[in-house]
Amino acid sequence: MAGRGPSEGGVGLRPNGAAMRALRTALKVSLRDMQQRTGLDPGYLSRLERGLAGAGAETIRRCADALDVPAGAITHDR
Repeated sequence: MAGRGPSEGGVGLRPNGAAMRALRTALKVSLRDMQQRTGLDPGYLSRLERGLAGAGAETIRRCADALDVPAGAITHDR
């Protein structure tokens, strides 16, 4: 079963959902593609992009890796 969201402790980085969605759509990557690449639930990914969910460092890293960008490209902490 795919992971639903972050299970990491302390955060440190704040996800920039708008940047993540902009990159994902520019690369023509669907939420289903992101699910396959990250193992995260598409509903959670959608909430993350809309700023309705938080994420730990591991989740941010998985999303950044899926989009082939550094984590700083999808966080507020650049």
